[in-house]
Amino acid sequence: MTTKLEELKGALSEAFQTESYKFSHAFGDDVLEVPNNDILPVLKFLKFSGRFDFLMDICGADYPTREKRFDVVYHLFSSKDASRLRIKVQVAEGEAVDSVIKVWRGADWFEREAFDMFGLHFSGHPNLRKILTHHQFVGHPLRKDYEADAQQHCDSSLPIEFDTENGVAGNILNENLVPINIGPSHPAMHGTLRVMAELAGETIVRAGCEIGYLHRCFEKMAETHPYNQVIPYTDRLNYCSAPMNNVGYCKAVEKLLGVEIPPKAQAMRLILCELSRIIDHTVSVGTGGVDLGA
Repeated sequence: MTTKLEELKGALSEAFQTESYKFSHAFGDDVLEVPNNDILPVLKFLKFSGRFDFLMDICGADYPTREKRFDVVYHLFSSKDASRLRIKVQVAEGEAVDSVIKVWRGADWFEREAFDMFGLHFSGHPNLRKILTHHQFVGHPLRKDYEADAQQHCDSSLPIEFDTENGVAGNILNENLVPINIGPSHPAMHGTLRVMAELAGETIVRAGCEIGYLHRCFEKMAETHPYNQVIPYTDRLNYCSAPMNNVGYCKAVEKLLGVEIPPKAQAMRLILCELSRIIDHTVSVGTGGVDLGA
């Protein structure tokens, strides 16, 4: 156990009954496993005590033969010392875990993705619905029992709708406003993206994005390939900054294997990442200019 994890264990012990908690260190990261009922108060404690101020991700992991089949995994980061903490909660099929949107507003799309991909439920989430698969999609593609080649096509679009906020249902439109739909195939859309909006003259009152028209789910494809054949998938996550996604994946594999690549290779991929970053900025500025009428 690392020094930071020892300090964290002591702090948590003063505020919680930690007998059932598990503290460990795996692949360079501190790991904390807590019971379901404690996840929301523990995350509040970690944020508001100033220990971890950034929620990097919420994801799931599927263990079909285990009694509590799923892990809900929270990745935290500290901007003060660049430390990380991975928190795990085990949940059974159909069991819900508290939403952490009130702690981190950015948890919204993370929780929706975990719901969509694994069928995990987050109680208290105001808009727990699909985000990456389309409305006709059946099942949860990142479960281990979902076949990697089971493609499902969409042949219809949903009506214009928005997120439900402050008790106002997102599927009820204001008759005094003009609804407008842009995409998913439109000259102003860079990729397969749909934007729905309500207008008062030229003022956008509400807007919502539908991003699930083209979901490759490369994580599922990676389950059926050797690790070195996954590069073509990570390469296409961003066609302007492909090396950065490749390097992120490669560093994860290197960490799992306990491998450190030679300094020359590290320098080469750093240079490639910087060049692709410049390319990406140039493309973004250029397309922004085109959209603004340059």
